[in-house]
Amino acid sequence: MFQKLIAVALVVTLVAARPQRAQSRSSGGGGGDESQAETLANDVVINADGSYTYNYETSNGISASQASNDGTNANGNFAFTAPDGQRYEIVYVADEFGFQPQGAHLPTEPPAPDHVIKMLEDMLASPPEGADIQSLQDTLNRLRATQG
Repeated sequence: MFQKLIAVALVVTLVAARPQRAQSRSSGGGGGDESQAETLANDVVINADGSYTYNYETSNGISASQASNDGTNANGNFAFTAPDGQRYEIVYVADEFGFQPQGAHLPTEPPAPDHVIKMLEDMLASPPEGADIQSLQDTLNRLRATQG
């Protein structure tokens, strides 16, 4: 019985210690042409006041740039080509309202119902105490734009 236990333990040890096969990657930056991509541009400027800009581009079509005047809010863009050959480009703003991307391939906001627009207009006409008028106006403008 003890000999069988030693034999099983030996087999398990040998199997666990065997050399592992290398896994091949056929797409997505880990192999093939993607692994040979070169940096064509890489510019970074960081100022003492917290403002910054950066820009980079690679030979496989990846690019990005971003700028910030205060080190907190930023705007920029990035682009890449998907494995199916489709080119994707995003322009964005990142501020106190969050990350706000725009791109032709992204879904769009549905039209705002008329009663919502009317409600916001009424609120602007007679704002409640302590209301953030600018935010309310920005929201109304954004929702009006969805109506075409």
